[in-house]
Amino acid sequence: MVLKTIQLKRKAGLDSRAINQLVQVTSQFESDVYLTYNGHRVNCKSIMGVLSLAIPNNAELLLEASGSDDHEALKQLIDTIDTLK
Repeated sequence: MVLKTIQLKRKAGLDSRAINQLVQVTSQFESDVYLTYNGHRVNCKSIMGVLSLAIPNNAELLLEASGSDDHEALKQLIDTIDTLK
């Protein structure tokens, strides 16, 4: 299991388009991937789960991956978040 805390730097926060990108990336991996914001933990492969968090700009996010490809899954998730437009 790997954990990483990051700060979201995106003026629009995580909107539905950005969440769709995150779900597509994490769904490629076998590992379980979770995102925690404001004490609420959701499966990062669930569009509705991530959307329900209503994540704004400058939010602190805890990312967690567990499984055979957890390091790569977390790396790809962070790279995707860093490049969201």
